[in-house]
Amino acid sequence: MTIVDSADELGRRDRKKLETRAALERAALTLVAERGLAGVTVEDIAEAVDVSSRTFFNYFPSKEDALIGRNQFTAAELREKLEAVPPEVPVLEALRRMARAEAEHVQEQQEQWLLRLKVFEQNPSLLPRLVASGTETERAVTEAVARRAGVEPGTTGYPELVTAAGLAAFRVAMMRWSAAGARRPLAGLVDEAFAQLAAGLPNP
Repeated sequence: MTIVDSADELGRRDRKKLETRAALERAALTLVAERGLAGVTVEDIAEAVDVSSRTFFNYFPSKEDALIGRNQFTAAELREKLEAVPPEVPVLEALRRMARAEAEHVQEQQEQWLLRLKVFEQNPSLLPRLVASGTETERAVTEAVARRAGVEPGTTGYPELVTAAGLAAFRVAMMRWSAAGARRPLAGLVDEAFAQLAAGLPNP
């Protein structure tokens, strides 16, 4: 086997793993939306994708983790989006650009994200796990904001506050987008949320 053949085989194997992972996420979301969290087992999810329970556990430690899926808001990806913004751009605007880029990514997977948000709304017990999964992401963005602002995390409070506000603005935009059935572009809702932050949150 040549090096090229080996690379092609590795590429196919990686694609197959990504496809299986995505299929398990879709099955978990679809089944829980239909039956509720308590009415779905790992075996149900695996059977829907025609894999074994053992294969399921190769990808996710629990059905709850499959519902959350691969966290699209991963620390590395958001940090890269933020660091790609020119350093002369003010911090809040840089966060808006980062959030807008993420919104466009979410919009590309609209059907699955709307289903995920519906499942979260129907199953509040998932929210603590979801919040916990975002802790690493928020920490990484905070560190990137601190570098951009030229301050140390944990000193002025600025990096922590502006990061929390920016991520909250993104979450609010996501909730509005979901509630409206995605009739408005998510990126536009992100822009609106950040515009209110930039204006100092005046009374409507």
